[in-house]
Amino acid sequence: MTPSPRGDLFDPACPTRRLLDRIGTKWTSMVVKVLAEADPDEVRFADLRRRMPGVSQKMLSVTLRSLTHDGLVARRVEPTVPPKVHYRLTDLGRSLEVPLAALRNWAEENMAAIDRAHAAATDV
Repeated sequence: MTPSPRGDLFDPACPTRRLLDRIGTKWTSMVVKVLAEADPDEVRFADLRRRMPGVSQKMLSVTLRSLTHDGLVARRVEPTVPPKVHYRLTDLGRSLEVPLAALRNWAEENMAAIDRAHAAATDV
């Protein structure tokens, strides 16, 4: 596959578009945030779920599987009965925390204005 020109979001091969397709969910952002703030750096599945109100077991499993396949999260299984499964960010995943934090900051600074504009548009 030939790399797409930089910034061509209309091209399905565009790196930005492909990344947004992969990480553009609220659950992905939350998993990265929880794992980035984890101390120690591993978090068990049940602990992740507790720290992410509203996420279903299935959605968390799907999100973690996707992040693991993409090399952003590492999974470690302890051979116990039942198995204990631990997750941590890889170096690549840790590098994603900075841009996601910037997006969260932007949202916190601007969502009120967006909500006002939305409300004004729906009042028309």
